[in-house]
Amino acid sequence: MKKHFLSSTLLILSCLCIISCEKDEAPDKPDMTPEESEIVAPASYDFMRDGSSTVSFSGQTTRIGMATELISALSDFSRSEMELLEMYANQTADGADANPYANETYNESSKSIKSKVAASADYFSANTAEAAVIKADFASWISAQTTEVFPNENQLAEPGTAGQIADGSSARYVNSKGLEYNQAVNKGLIGALMLDQILNNYLSPAVLDAGENRAENNSSTPAEGKSYTTMEHKWDEAYGYLFGFSDTPEDPVASIGNDDKFLNKYLGRVEGDEDFAGISDNIYNAFKLGRAAIVGQDYELRDEQADIIKQELSKVIAIRAVYYLQQGKLNLPADGDITAYGTAFHDLSEGFGFVYSLRFTHDIATGQSYFNAEEVTALISELTTGRGFWDMTPEKLDAMSETIAAKFDFTVVQAGS
Repeated sequence: MKKHFLSSTLLILSCLCIISCEKDEAPDKPDMTPEESEIVAPASYDFMRDGSSTVSFSGQTTRIGMATELISALSDFSRSEMELLEMYANQTADGADANPYANETYNESSKSIKSKVAASADYFSANTAEAAVIKADFASWISAQTTEVFPNENQLAEPGTAGQIADGSSARYVNSKGLEYNQAVNKGLIGALMLDQILNNYLSPAVLDAGENRAENNSSTPAEGKSYTTMEHKWDEAYGYLFGFSDTPEDPVASIGNDDKFLNKYLGRVEGDEDFAGISDNIYNAFKLGRAAIVGQDYELRDEQADIIKQELSKVIAIRAVYYLQQGKLNLPADGDITAYGTAFHDLSEGFGFVYSLRFTHDIATGQSYFNAEEVTALISELTTGRGFWDMTPEKLDAMSETIAAKFDFTVVQAGS
């Protein structure tokens, strides 16, 4: 009886030891699905360490400011080609064109627009040939504004001739095919600069987890001389390209659409469409929760939030591409009256830039763009072949719109209204 009792006791103790040992060897933070995570988003995009803010995106604010001045200068007929190109590249050490910006801090900055165009880790680090073509496209549009459009300031535009064209009480300035180069640059930068850097660079695991980033983040080791870890900073830089020009970047949703001329503006336009209401909150909340996940070292949750941002911001580009193509269709004069083309051409010029920006979208199912280079080139060709916008038809614009919408979860009717 004693022997049986002793054996039973030893068996129980052995089991308890096994359970106890297994428990000690378990990771400090058990694996959890994002839904089970205890990490919650803060009320605003405000993160502190040792009493200091860890949020920084000054470089993104600078580039948005540079791009803002460039777009304005593209409508200033007194500007020279070299001056505008210097605003794009910011690389001249001295000379008449070395200080093209009204904001002196931009003139003194080592940053530039061009250096971050088509410069993402995911799409262009091993695709330098296409990156060079894209950078050159912007330079060519800037140059053509001064060599084709500026000299024809007082010339009425017609097929094959650049010049001005009426848009209500305003005048638009177009090339020989009806395209406004300033709109191509403006809307093209939304994709090639802002979107590409957010989705395909700073939110890429290749950038967030580069080098010792994860180990340093796990130990809360700040970058040298900084209050933030490198991983935290990379996430913040993505945030800055969307919200960095807001007066209240820690709580920017109230002013969404009014803070800059680029991605922020058109996220606001999409938010204002009842078919897509709530999209800005979805993106802002994902940015907050993803940043909190980095602080909490939950990288599965971080990547889930990055995917939400990639999906939603890609959708913004596609929605606005379809919107402007459809608005261009609605404003094409039925009787071919040449004096009535201005409004349609302005819409189509904006559409051109958003179609160009489709190249920089990100499909999380494939890790690639929703539209590869060949597909975007084909869409751009539809807009520019022959006499360009002068030859555009409702049928062509509908077909293009359907091609774009088919890759997303919205309809042409929803986006086009």
